[in-house]
Amino acid sequence: MTDPDKALREQLPPSKLLDTSNFDLIKAGIACMRREETVREYIGYENAHQQRVAIIESLALRLDGLEE
Repeated sequence: MTDPDKALREQLPPSKLLDTSNFDLIKAGIACMRREETVREYIGYENAHQQRVAIIESLALRLDGLEE
């Protein structure tokens, strides 16, 4: 099975996507995530680094949407 998030993780790994202060760019990246595992990876990175509540909440909402 192909990984629909492979290109996202290669071009915008957590360290690149989440280290920006541009919330619109981060939201666009989150919207592109198609796998729960990918979202969890980015949540883990954000929790370990900047711990921004708005970013974690956006990721959690995306995860909830994928779990449905």
